[in-house]
This record gives sequence, structure tokens and C-alpha cells, in this order.
Amino acid sequence: MTDVRFDRYESQAAVAQLDAFLPAYEEIYAEPPYLEGPRDIAEFIDRYQVHTRRPGMRLIIARDKEEVVGFTYGYFLATETRWWHNLQDVTLPDAYMREDGHRSFVIIELAVRMAWRRRGVAASLHAHLLDSVDAERVTLTVRPEAEADPARAAYLAWGYRKIGTSHPWVDAPLYDCMVRELSAG
Repeated sequence: MTDVRFDRYESQAAVAQLDAFLPAYEEIYAEPPYLEGPRDIAEFIDRYQVHTRRPGMRLIIARDKEEVVGFTYGYFLATETRWWHNLQDVTLPDAYMREDGHRSFVIIELAVRMAWRRRGVAASLHAHLLDSVDAERVTLTVRPEAEADPARAAYLAWGYRKIGTSHPWVDAPLYDCMVRELSAG
């Protein structure tokens, strides 16, 4: 992994990077359990454009020379977020779900191309993304299927715990919602 570099883009600077990492996204999310096709990719592009306008949005791209080998991005949950309300199998206290725009940082995507997996790229992407994030906690979702077991195992090793099952939109699959407490400040 010594040749892999990690480039950080924030807010609107991340908009211009979509074309750089989209081929990696398409490759990774064509795999099980996702099996995404052209419609899914178009929906991702639309969502990404919205995500780049979120407070604290940052994108990290891992490159081996100029080849994109992985990427991750996230942002702070807004005060009016539905994130915690999407949980299907747990009722969280109102105080836990209350957001102030800086309390929780959400990782929306963290993905590494097959040939670069199990080389520490995901862990480095994760560390670079959370570097200097001033939040109480970080949250993410992961698919429950067996194909996502390596990702789930990594998240558990990095200090996350499952708090419920998320159903984020009408046609969405179910996801395990995980949280990791941070020491803010």
C-alpha cells in the first residue's frame, strides 16, 4: 500500500471529483449484495450532488498512482435529519436522536476496489475521513448480507456497534445502522 495516496476534497471541491471515482463506484457496486445497474448509478449521481452541499461534507479518494482504488465520503447530520427515525427495530430516546448539525458525522460511502482489498486501504480511508472531525459520534450503515461480512467485521474492529436496522427510503433494502462514539473536541 506504500504507493497509495489519499486526497481530501471538501464541500463543493468534491463535486468536481465525481467523474474521478464514479468508475470505481460502478465496479464495486455491481458486486453482490448490491448488484447496481444504470438506474442505481443515476440515482447515486443525483444523491451525491445533494450530499456535496451538506455541512462538513468531505470526500477522500485513494489512488495508486493515478488509478482510483477506493473512496469514502460523509458529512454532519442536519438538525432535521431522518437518519435515526429510519430505524425499524429500535426506539431511541429523543435526546439520542437530537442533532445540532455537528453532533453526528455520517459515513455515506466507504468502498475499495477488489484488487486493493485486505491491504489496509479501507482503514486508511476511514482514518483520513475522520481526521479532525469534531463530533460526538460517527454513524454508518452496512448491508446485512454475508457478502458484507468483511466490511461489518472491519467496522466492529474500528469500534462501531450495531444499534438497529435502517430502512432509509421506500425502495431501499435494509441496512444495519452502526455507531461509534468519538471524543469530540
